[in-house]
Amino acid sequence: MNKVRTRIAPSPTGDPHVGTAYIALFNRCFAHQHGGDFVLRIEDTDKQRSTDKSEQDILNSLKWLGLSWDEGPGCEGEFGPYRQSERSDIYASHIEQLLNRGSAFRCFCTAQRLHELRAQQMLDKTQPGYDGHCLGLAEEDIASRLAADEQHVIRMRIPEQGDCQFQDMLRGTVSISWSQVDMQVLIKSDGMPTYHFANVVDDHLMSISHVIRGEEWINSTPKHILLYQYFHWDAPVFCHMPLLRNPDKSKLSKRKNPTSIGYYQAMGYLPEALLNYLGMMGWTMPSGDEKFSLTEMTENFDISRVSLGGPIFDIEKLDWLNGKYIREDLSDQEFAERFARWAFDPVKTAQIVPLLKQRVERFSDVVSLGGFFISGDLGLAEANFAHKSIDASMAIRILQFSLWKLEQVPEFSRDNIEPELQSLAAQLQLKIRDFLFPLFIAISGRAVSTSVIESIAILGIDITRARLRSAIDVLGGISKKQQKSLEREFRDF
Repeated sequence: MNKVRTRIAPSPTGDPHVGTAYIALFNRCFAHQHGGDFVLRIEDTDKQRSTDKSEQDILNSLKWLGLSWDEGPGCEGEFGPYRQSERSDIYASHIEQLLNRGSAFRCFCTAQRLHELRAQQMLDKTQPGYDGHCLGLAEEDIASRLAADEQHVIRMRIPEQGDCQFQDMLRGTVSISWSQVDMQVLIKSDGMPTYHFANVVDDHLMSISHVIRGEEWINSTPKHILLYQYFHWDAPVFCHMPLLRNPDKSKLSKRKNPTSIGYYQAMGYLPEALLNYLGMMGWTMPSGDEKFSLTEMTENFDISRVSLGGPIFDIEKLDWLNGKYIREDLSDQEFAERFARWAFDPVKTAQIVPLLKQRVERFSDVVSLGGFFISGDLGLAEANFAHKSIDASMAIRILQFSLWKLEQVPEFSRDNIEPELQSLAAQLQLKIRDFLFPLFIAISGRAVSTSVIESIAILGIDITRARLRSAIDVLGGISKKQQKSLEREFRDF
């Protein structure tokens, strides 16, 4: 058997997700249990959304959890570079191979045509997908379009009949009809590869033996297997893990649950407890023990013990496990030291101190004025939001619209946040003082506190999002019908 090599390939386009850590954990345990390598690759082909900050946040979060990698950024190996943006020449040479073999073709269809095609397919209730319009273009036509620098993409050919069958480590034989598979874009109009193309090329060139990923990729696997066949390469072993779920069985998402690793770090969870909890997601130790270390999980790891039932990410169970770690693993001195490192992080403290210093008369005032910076649940009630000009309905609109605005802010700072909130207040035709009132309550628990905009910038999007959602729930929440109405109104701003 060749050396086992697994990988995790996050896209640096947002907050580090607990789902990324979950998949990384199982990849790392499988590789190391078999004496193999765990590779971290950054899939940054989305030039519009990928950021250096997001990449660094991902790396820092995985390191905080203890999920080190054997190869990847900062730990270079023989298969680098490990950022897809640095591998453009590799993709260019490989797409030419497919074009020359007729396994891929250039598509010059406009966005308007594709939109009309999809609308018609929906009207006809037929399988959505590309209709092969550019498959039969003559070489002369293609050459003239290229000479005119006409914008285009490169798509892959898909068999017209039959099924694709493959073996999944957890699910056995999986069969998907080719009629359900679209002619996937491989190279975008900006020349960058899509996930599907770069993923296959990189996995092969990096000698990845096992692809362990979320079950949302099952329907894409035929495209990947077909690309391996087009290149005459052996495909890796596939294993599709069950997705993390909310308590209501829906897919774990930031709309219903905190999903950012940064949130759990900011809330004071121990990294070893969070990692342990992720290990419990659909997998059990042979002994049945619920509390175990990364080393113990690796030593006892057997991927066949993974359950296909969607594991429920239950905050209450995580709280129980985190408390167990605090009580059983930390001495009084260690507790004090780790609490101090968390509560008085130098970078965060340096931001908070100037705000508090201007408002306190005694050090004993600090807790009442600034305690919300290190608090969890603020213990709010609907009565806290009582205001002469803002009723509960308007408060909910302010909080929800502010949340959506803040989620669009690329970098959390006062300079970026303030104009967005001021603009929103103007659009709602509210005085800024009235507009900010429910935000003060939601963020600090008080009508008067440190600058709410500065406070939001310091707390960050993870804690801010959680507090705004909590405040909305205190005010009665938002029904699905109300949600759709608010989304339409927000889009018009």
